[in-house]
Amino acid sequence: MKLSVIVPVYNSAAFISETFQELVDYLEKLGEEYELFFVDDGSRDNTGSILEELAVRHPQVFLIRNGTNRGKGYSVRAGMKRAQGNFSVFTDADLAYPPTEIGKIVQTLREGADLAIATRVAPASRFIMSPEFFGYIYTRHLGSRLFNWLVRKVLGLSIYDTQAGLKGFNQKAKEIIFNRQTLEGFTFDVELIYIAKKFGMAVREVPVVFRYFSEPTTVSFLMQSLASIKDLFSIRAKNRKRIYQ
Repeated sequence: MKLSVIVPVYNSAAFISETFQELVDYLEKLGEEYELFFVDDGSRDNTGSILEELAVRHPQVFLIRNGTNRGKGYSVRAGMKRAQGNFSVFTDADLAYPPTEIGKIVQTLREGADLAIATRVAPASRFIMSPEFFGYIYTRHLGSRLFNWLVRKVLGLSIYDTQAGLKGFNQKAKEIIFNRQTLEGFTFDVELIYIAKKFGMAVREVPVVFRYFSEPTTVSFLMQSLASIKDLFSIRAKNRKRIYQ
Protein backbone atom coordinates (compact mmCIF):
# COMPACT_ATOMS: atom_id res chain seq x y z
CA MET A 1 0.00 0.00 0.00
CA LYS A 2 1.16 3.52 -0.78
CA LEU A 3 0.04 6.51 1.28
CA SER A 4 -0.02 10.10 0.00
CA VAL A 5 -0.11 12.97 2.51
CA ILE A 6 -0.84 16.54 1.41
CA VAL A 7 -0.07 19.56 3.60
CA PRO A 8 -1.19 23.03 2.42
CA VAL A 9 1.03 25.75 3.90
CA TYR A 10 0.95 29.54 4.03
CA ASN A 11 3.37 31.83 5.91
CA SER A 12 4.41 28.92 8.12
CA ALA A 13 8.16 29.59 8.42
CA ALA A 14 8.00 29.80 12.23
CA PHE A 15 7.06 26.14 12.64
CA ILE A 16 7.29 24.35 9.29
CA SER A 17 10.64 22.66 10.06
CA GLU A 18 9.12 20.99 13.12
CA THR A 19 6.04 19.98 11.12
CA PHE A 20 8.25 18.50 8.42
CA GLN A 21 10.26 16.41 10.88
CA GLU A 22 7.22 15.19 12.84
CA LEU A 23 5.49 14.01 9.68
CA VAL A 24 8.56 12.34 8.18
CA ASP A 25 9.33 10.57 11.47
CA TYR A 26 5.76 9.27 11.73
CA LEU A 27 5.54 8.15 8.10
CA GLU A 28 8.90 6.37 8.33
CA LYS A 29 7.71 4.47 11.42
CA LEU A 30 4.66 3.23 9.52
CA GLY A 31 7.00 1.09 7.44
CA GLU A 32 4.93 1.51 4.26
CA GLU A 33 5.61 3.31 1.01
CA TYR A 34 4.62 6.96 1.19
CA GLU A 35 4.87 10.33 -0.52
CA LEU A 36 4.53 13.67 1.24
CA PHE A 37 3.49 16.85 -0.58
CA PHE A 38 3.81 20.34 0.86
CA VAL A 39 1.84 22.91 -1.16
CA ASP A 40 3.10 26.46 -0.56
CA ASP A 41 0.20 28.80 -1.26
CA GLY A 42 2.21 31.88 -2.22
CA SER A 43 3.76 32.45 1.22
CA ARG A 44 5.24 35.90 1.77
CA ASP A 45 7.83 34.61 4.23
CA ASN A 46 10.54 32.00 3.59
CA THR A 47 8.30 28.94 4.05
CA GLY A 48 9.01 27.79 0.50
CA SER A 49 12.78 28.06 0.74
CA ILE A 50 12.83 26.18 4.06
CA LEU A 51 10.77 23.35 2.59
CA GLU A 52 12.86 23.28 -0.57
CA GLU A 53 16.02 22.78 1.46
CA LEU A 54 14.45 20.07 3.62
CA ALA A 55 12.87 18.19 0.71
CA VAL A 56 16.23 17.77 -1.05
CA ARG A 57 17.27 15.31 1.67
CA HIS A 58 14.11 13.20 1.38
CA PRO A 59 13.22 11.66 -2.01
CA GLN A 60 9.66 10.90 -0.83
CA VAL A 61 8.94 14.57 -0.09
CA PHE A 62 7.82 17.04 -2.76
CA LEU A 63 7.22 20.79 -2.78
CA ILE A 64 4.49 22.33 -4.93
CA ARG A 65 4.44 26.13 -5.21
CA ASN A 66 1.37 28.17 -6.13
CA GLY A 67 2.41 31.29 -8.02
CA THR A 68 0.03 33.39 -5.94
CA ASN A 69 -2.14 32.89 -2.87
CA ARG A 70 -5.08 30.84 -4.18
CA GLY A 71 -6.64 29.38 -1.04
CA LYS A 72 -6.60 26.15 0.94
CA GLY A 73 -9.02 24.36 -1.38
CA TYR A 74 -6.88 25.11 -4.42
CA SER A 75 -3.75 23.93 -2.61
CA VAL A 76 -5.27 20.65 -1.45
CA ARG A 77 -6.53 19.94 -4.96
CA ALA A 78 -3.07 20.67 -6.41
CA GLY A 79 -1.58 18.08 -4.07
CA MET A 80 -4.31 15.52 -4.74
CA LYS A 81 -3.75 15.84 -8.49
CA ARG A 82 -0.14 14.74 -7.95
CA ALA A 83 -0.89 12.02 -5.40
CA GLN A 84 -0.38 8.41 -6.51
CA GLY A 85 -1.20 6.59 -3.27
CA ASN A 86 -3.87 3.98 -2.66
CA PHE A 87 -5.04 6.34 0.09
CA SER A 88 -4.59 10.12 0.12
CA VAL A 89 -4.87 12.27 3.25
CA PHE A 90 -4.61 16.01 3.81
CA THR A 91 -3.82 17.62 7.16
CA ASP A 92 -3.11 21.09 8.56
CA ALA A 93 0.40 22.55 8.53
CA ASP A 94 0.41 23.36 12.25
CA LEU A 95 -0.34 19.70 13.05
CA ALA A 96 -3.39 20.59 15.10
CA TYR A 97 -4.12 16.92 14.47
CA PRO A 98 -1.06 14.94 15.65
CA PRO A 99 0.49 12.71 12.94
CA THR A 100 -0.83 9.64 14.76
CA GLU A 101 -4.36 10.74 13.80
CA ILE A 102 -3.47 10.13 10.16
CA GLY A 103 -3.29 6.45 11.09
CA LYS A 104 -6.89 6.54 12.34
CA ILE A 105 -8.04 8.00 9.04
CA VAL A 106 -6.12 5.38 7.04
CA GLN A 107 -7.52 2.55 9.16
CA THR A 108 -11.06 3.80 8.50
CA LEU A 109 -10.32 3.78 4.76
CA ARG A 110 -8.94 0.25 5.05
CA GLU A 111 -12.21 -0.78 6.67
CA GLY A 112 -14.16 0.31 3.60
CA ALA A 113 -14.83 4.04 3.83
CA ASP A 114 -14.46 6.03 0.61
CA LEU A 115 -14.03 9.28 2.52
CA ALA A 116 -12.88 9.43 6.16
CA ILE A 117 -13.20 12.76 7.94
CA ALA A 118 -11.95 13.79 11.35
CA THR A 119 -14.60 15.03 13.78
CA ARG A 120 -13.87 17.15 16.83
CA VAL A 121 -17.38 16.86 18.27
CA ALA A 122 -17.63 13.10 18.82
CA PRO A 123 -17.75 11.96 22.48
CA ALA A 124 -14.48 10.08 21.96
CA SER A 125 -12.64 13.12 20.52
CA ARG A 126 -10.17 14.96 22.75
CA PHE A 127 -8.90 18.57 22.87
CA ILE A 128 -5.43 19.53 24.07
CA MET A 129 -5.14 23.25 24.84
CA SER A 130 -4.09 25.91 27.31
CA PRO A 131 -6.83 27.07 29.73
CA GLU A 132 -6.51 30.60 28.31
CA PHE A 133 -8.32 29.41 25.17
CA PHE A 134 -11.34 27.83 26.90
CA GLY A 135 -13.57 30.89 26.38
CA TYR A 136 -12.67 31.27 22.74
CA ILE A 137 -13.10 27.56 22.05
CA TYR A 138 -16.60 27.71 23.52
CA THR A 139 -17.50 30.63 21.22
CA ARG A 140 -15.91 28.92 18.24
CA HIS A 141 -17.76 25.70 19.05
CA LEU A 142 -21.10 27.53 19.04
CA GLY A 143 -20.22 29.11 15.70
CA SER A 144 -19.29 25.72 14.30
CA ARG A 145 -22.57 24.22 15.50
CA LEU A 146 -24.50 27.01 13.78
CA PHE A 147 -22.54 26.63 10.54
CA ASN A 148 -23.05 22.87 10.44
CA TRP A 149 -26.76 23.40 11.15
CA LEU A 150 -26.82 25.61 8.04
CA VAL A 151 -24.98 22.89 6.11
CA ARG A 152 -27.72 20.44 7.01
CA LYS A 153 -30.50 22.89 6.14
CA VAL A 154 -29.05 24.23 2.88
CA LEU A 155 -27.38 21.09 1.53
CA GLY A 156 -28.95 18.24 3.48
CA LEU A 157 -25.63 16.89 4.78
CA SER A 158 -25.86 15.09 8.12
CA ILE A 159 -22.22 15.68 9.07
CA TYR A 160 -21.48 17.32 12.42
CA ASP A 161 -17.98 18.66 11.74
CA THR A 162 -17.44 19.48 8.08
CA GLN A 163 -14.47 21.81 8.64
CA ALA A 164 -11.95 19.57 10.42
CA GLY A 165 -8.64 19.86 8.56
CA LEU A 166 -7.91 16.14 8.40
CA LYS A 167 -9.59 14.03 5.72
CA GLY A 168 -8.69 10.91 3.73
CA PHE A 169 -9.80 9.38 0.44
CA ASN A 170 -9.42 6.10 -1.39
CA GLN A 171 -8.25 6.31 -4.99
CA LYS A 172 -11.68 6.18 -6.61
CA ALA A 173 -13.14 8.80 -4.29
CA LYS A 174 -10.15 11.09 -4.81
CA GLU A 175 -10.51 11.00 -8.60
CA ILE A 176 -14.26 11.60 -8.59
CA ILE A 177 -14.25 14.34 -5.97
CA PHE A 178 -11.24 16.42 -6.96
CA ASN A 179 -12.13 16.34 -10.65
CA ARG A 180 -15.36 18.14 -9.66
CA GLN A 181 -14.22 20.41 -6.83
CA THR A 182 -14.65 24.11 -7.67
CA LEU A 183 -14.21 26.04 -4.41
CA GLU A 184 -10.72 27.31 -3.59
CA GLY A 185 -11.33 28.76 -0.11
CA PHE A 186 -12.06 27.21 3.28
CA THR A 187 -15.56 25.96 2.42
CA PHE A 188 -14.09 23.46 -0.03
CA ASP A 189 -14.42 20.83 2.74
CA VAL A 190 -18.21 21.03 2.50
CA GLU A 191 -18.06 20.72 -1.28
CA LEU A 192 -15.91 17.57 -1.04
CA ILE A 193 -18.42 15.92 1.28
CA TYR A 194 -21.36 17.06 -0.84
CA ILE A 195 -19.86 15.50 -3.97
CA ALA A 196 -19.08 12.29 -2.09
CA LYS A 197 -22.67 12.00 -0.87
CA LYS A 198 -24.02 12.81 -4.33
CA PHE A 199 -22.12 9.83 -5.74
CA GLY A 200 -23.28 7.52 -2.96
CA MET A 201 -19.88 7.17 -1.32
CA ALA A 202 -19.37 5.76 2.17
CA VAL A 203 -18.46 8.74 4.37
CA ARG A 204 -17.26 7.98 7.90
CA GLU A 205 -16.56 10.41 10.76
CA VAL A 206 -13.51 9.58 12.89
CA PRO A 207 -13.00 10.80 16.49
CA VAL A 208 -9.60 12.46 16.85
CA VAL A 209 -7.23 14.29 19.17
CA PHE A 210 -7.11 18.01 18.39
CA ARG A 211 -4.33 20.32 19.64
CA TYR A 212 -5.29 23.98 19.93
CA PHE A 213 -2.38 26.42 19.70
CA SER A 214 -3.77 29.90 18.98
CA GLU A 215 -6.82 31.85 17.97
CA PRO A 216 -7.31 33.79 14.72
CA THR A 217 -8.23 37.48 14.67
CA THR A 218 -11.91 38.38 15.04
CA VAL A 219 -11.90 40.08 11.65
CA SER A 220 -10.55 37.06 9.77
CA PHE A 221 -12.93 34.73 11.61
CA LEU A 222 -15.99 36.86 10.81
CA MET A 223 -14.99 37.40 7.18
CA GLN A 224 -14.33 33.68 6.75
CA SER A 225 -17.71 32.82 8.28
CA LEU A 226 -19.63 35.16 5.97
CA ALA A 227 -17.78 33.86 2.91
CA SER A 228 -18.48 30.27 3.96
CA ILE A 229 -22.23 30.89 4.27
CA LYS A 230 -22.23 32.39 0.78
CA ASP A 231 -20.39 29.32 -0.50
CA LEU A 232 -23.10 26.98 0.81
CA PHE A 233 -25.65 28.58 -1.47
CA SER A 234 -23.09 28.52 -4.29
CA ILE A 235 -22.74 24.73 -3.90
CA ARG A 236 -26.51 24.31 -4.05
CA ALA A 237 -26.73 26.49 -7.16
CA LYS A 238 -23.94 24.57 -8.88
CA ASN A 239 -25.70 21.30 -8.18
CA ARG A 240 -28.88 22.64 -9.78
CA LYS A 241 -26.81 23.56 -12.83
CA ARG A 242 -25.51 19.96 -12.89
CA ILE A 243 -21.90 21.05 -12.49
CA TYR A 244 -21.17 18.06 -10.23
CA GLN A 245 -22.39 15.43 -12.70
